[in-house]
Amino acid sequence: MSATRRQVLARTGAVAGIAFTGSLTELFAGTAAAKGMGRAGYGPLVPDPKGLLDLPKGFRYRVLSREGDRMLSGEGEVPSNHDGMAAFGGRRGQVHLVRNHENRTDAEIRVPAVRGLTYDPEGLGGCTALTLDSANRVLGERVAIAGTSTNCAGGPTPWGTWLTCEETEDKAGTNGYTKDHGFIFEVDPTNPHRTGAVPLEAMGRFQHEAVAIDPRNGVVYETEDAFERPFGLFYRFLPVKPRGGLGSLRAGGSLQAMRVPGVPDLSAIQETGAAFDRVEWVDVPDPLAAETPIRFQDFGPKGITHAQKLEGCYWGGSSVYFVSSFARSNEGSAADHYGQIWRYDPARRRLTLVVVFGPDTDVQLPGEEPDNICLAPSGGLMVAEDGEGAQHVFGVTTRGEVYPMARGRQNIGTPEEPAWGEFAGICFSPDYDTMFVNCYTPGTTFAVTGPWHR
Repeated sequence: MSATRRQVLARTGAVAGIAFTGSLTELFAGTAAAKGMGRAGYGPLVPDPKGLLDLPKGFRYRVLSREGDRMLSGEGEVPSNHDGMAAFGGRRGQVHLVRNHENRTDAEIRVPAVRGLTYDPEGLGGCTALTLDSANRVLGERVAIAGTSTNCAGGPTPWGTWLTCEETEDKAGTNGYTKDHGFIFEVDPTNPHRTGAVPLEAMGRFQHEAVAIDPRNGVVYETEDAFERPFGLFYRFLPVKPRGGLGSLRAGGSLQAMRVPGVPDLSAIQETGAAFDRVEWVDVPDPLAAETPIRFQDFGPKGITHAQKLEGCYWGGSSVYFVSSFARSNEGSAADHYGQIWRYDPARRRLTLVVVFGPDTDVQLPGEEPDNICLAPSGGLMVAEDGEGAQHVFGVTTRGEVYPMARGRQNIGTPEEPAWGEFAGICFSPDYDTMFVNCYTPGTTFAVTGPWHR
């Protein structure tokens, strides 16, 4: 299934759209959002007179929080670099948002250090948590964890906490840090002091991107977004307390990496529907990477399977799905693509390539790739692009039709060299009535409401 240039341009009214081949019909089957409306979007985007966010007619947004504003807790300013995010249901229709801040050592506004919630005083990253009422009014905003670094994505747990991931391998003594970084931390969005700032060391120290948990047995799947060859790995963590629960991951477990026999690089696979049985899982020699980063470690004569830009990771139905945002042969990948979505079925030990985004399809994003991806109320996907030029959130229906959902208007460059902040952290409220999305910079969190179920 492929979208043609004429179809996509007609629907988006843009100079370029997302192209892909593959089937979304079964993608995320069995999830709450998979209702299969079959509609191709919500109409053209309407320019926002406030110059922040263009949306289709009938949709509206509320700015929940902006970088530099004072947090309601009084702990300091809203930090920079809004990234991964998740929404959890609360009492009386409340929603708890937990939001990552991908702050490195040069961040303009750090996550304020709070006693009992700070891992490394020299780390500028972390998470903040917002509490919203049923009308998306902000009731509270506070630090949820501080002293971490480069908090990019993560994932929710079945018991209502957030796993925030550090996308770095910096060790103590590097960039002024006093502790090793590259860990996952568990964050309770309703009461952060219940989780504190404790690294889940057994889950590995590497450039983490995202995680997803099998709710049946507690196995945690993890992606690694490594920037240089050898590229990242796809991992699973086998907890010693498989039933889960708050703090259960601190009890430890074993970390393994995925090996697809005969496939050292996933980018070499280009045909949707390509499936590989008998996927193997190999114990990681040194999960803490005390001397050697994990992807460089010796996994035996059969090696291990790598992939460039492993990003989003989601559980749907009976399988885990993960995203490779792009692959470029001139950077060391085996082949080029503008994005892949893979499905791993643990029961069958089968890995299947479900969706491929360009460049061999008819329409391409000019240099841009899918980054954050989440379920849409229609049963398809919401996709945030990450590249040059104006930034969009695109929807993709289960039939493969692409439509525009939002366009950012915040120019952070100059008229001569304009730049726009990418979108990140797309997620929906538990009732799928509100889409929450971040603009990375200037850090802004939006709540978008409208006729989602039309």
